[in-house]
Amino acid sequence: MFATYLIGLREGLEATLVVSILVAFLVKSQRRDRLPQVWAGVGLAVALSVLFGWLIEYTSTSLLARSEDRELFEAVTSVAAVVFVTWMIFWMRRAARTMAGELRGRLSEALAVGSVAVAGMAFLAVIREGLETALIFYSAAQGAAGDSGPLLALIGGIVSAVAIGVGLYFSALKINLSTFFTWTGALLILVAAGILKYGVHDFQEAGVLPGLNDLAFDITGVLDPGTWYAALLAGMFNVTPAPSVLETVAWVAYALPVLLIFLRRPAAPARPAPNTAVEPSGPAAPGTESSTTSGTGPATASPRA
Repeated sequence: MFATYLIGLREGLEATLVVSILVAFLVKSQRRDRLPQVWAGVGLAVALSVLFGWLIEYTSTSLLARSEDRELFEAVTSVAAVVFVTWMIFWMRRAARTMAGELRGRLSEALAVGSVAVAGMAFLAVIREGLETALIFYSAAQGAAGDSGPLLALIGGIVSAVAIGVGLYFSALKINLSTFFTWTGALLILVAAGILKYGVHDFQEAGVLPGLNDLAFDITGVLDPGTWYAALLAGMFNVTPAPSVLETVAWVAYALPVLLIFLRRPAAPARPAPNTAVEPSGPAAPGTESSTTSGTGPATASPRA
């Protein structure tokens, strides 16, 4: 359940920050009359995300009668979820510094067009997070079919994210968002590795990949599947005591290189060579400004800043 809670927390906080930026911009711009359109777009995005999640579950449980087809469907959705997770964490690390400015710019353009454009802009800003959450949640919760625990954990993560977002908006809470997204990103990579391992297992059960009974190791004597810690490892990262060779290869081949790339500090931008030429003193040219940045972004963030 920790995996689905983490998914809800991470995706929920991203969506909450987006909404907070839009709301804060309208409030500061004295355009509170457009807030209903923003909330309408957000509500529609949430509704379609829930519908998408239900459609995936309905397709798996009701439309696919053969177990082989069901296993293949779950395998394909698992691989798709891994792709989305990987893209999301790297995109967020790259776009975090410019996201607020881009959102404000798009909202300014939408305000000039009309209320429908404002609602559409809010919808598009949130729907990506919602669809990702639905797909990743389905893939992460496959091992707990029929149990409401993962869904409750997901809802708990989203509620926690909303609470954090509200605290940031009203400046009642300050957190290091860079550290938060780094740690949650690293944990999500391990969750994604487990989802990929589960997908490989489904491919094997569907007969697409061989080696279902070729075990890489068997430590059931040490890691009893019936114990709470074995269930915790399986639920969080799909670490099982008797995986197949292909499952183990997939888990290691994804987790290790992606973690190393993600945790590696990005190269600092090259500094321009100092200009030793003597220039006449005087006011700066119009449109130019002087600024110094560390390249690491703010330690804390507030959508109202």
